[in-house]
Amino acid sequence: MAFSIGNEKSVNPVLRISQLDALELNKALEQLVWSQFTNCFHGFKPGVLAHFEPEVKAFLWLILWRFTVYSKNATVGQAILNIQYKNNLSQTEKYQPLSKHQKLWYLIFTVGGRWLEERCYDLFSNRQLQSSCKIKHYINFGAGFLQLCGLLNFLIFLQKGTFATLTERILGIRSVFCKPQSVRQVGFEYMNRELLWHGFAEFLIYLLPLINVQKLKLKISSWCLPIAGLSNSENTLAANCKECSLCGEWPTMPHTIGCSHVFCYYCIKSNCLFDMYFTCPECGSEVQSLQPLKYKIEMTELH
Repeated sequence: MAFSIGNEKSVNPVLRISQLDALELNKALEQLVWSQFTNCFHGFKPGVLAHFEPEVKAFLWLILWRFTVYSKNATVGQAILNIQYKNNLSQTEKYQPLSKHQKLWYLIFTVGGRWLEERCYDLFSNRQLQSSCKIKHYINFGAGFLQLCGLLNFLIFLQKGTFATLTERILGIRSVFCKPQSVRQVGFEYMNRELLWHGFAEFLIYLLPLINVQKLKLKISSWCLPIAGLSNSENTLAANCKECSLCGEWPTMPHTIGCSHVFCYYCIKSNCLFDMYFTCPECGSEVQSLQPLKYKIEMTELH
């Protein structure tokens, strides 16, 4: 990885999104390594790693640092995205790998800083001594100050596109491409259309389960085919019991809901369970009471 890339002016700048993607890939890898490591202790007593968790994590991150930044001048996420670190403090215009001091300070700031934060929190969380409270207050103040500096650095990064983390800015290490990037073959108009359609599809996937499509369909059908002058007499009921108003077949175990239309028992029961505000698809009447159709009416209609 220590080969020269050429003149610094000819190096293509790394996109902001690529640098942020590299950071997310690093976090995903750390979570994956930690989950795989903890799976090895499922058969042990619960909480066996609780007392030594900061040290175990620091040891795992040390191994990752040894085979990534120390040996290849790039994290795992950067290697996936064809990115590596460059010594931005060098006076030459050609590519210069990170010095040993930069690598060691990178280890101290990243691994050592997280270990110190977790271990100090465990040491001073349960102590009520005045001196311990003061030390805890100073540690919280320092952590908050570093978080504020990290936020300011991130805002500067969004504007200028260099030094995605505060550690990179302090150590003077910059992300560059390992190899010259090829020209983008996909037009931006096509990408914009794809992104727009992808966002619209995700919106529909989120919205469709919230819409009662069946009730909307029945409502539209009632508007398109309005029915007026219906009576609730038994003659009208008998005239409409030839088919189920939902499935269109001869009604099985015919039931009514208080209007002049007949439904199969399973059709009307399933719809009422699915939608507590179910209305008749023919006349729009609400469900008053689910009652079986009288046997006399059904037999007279058959004759």
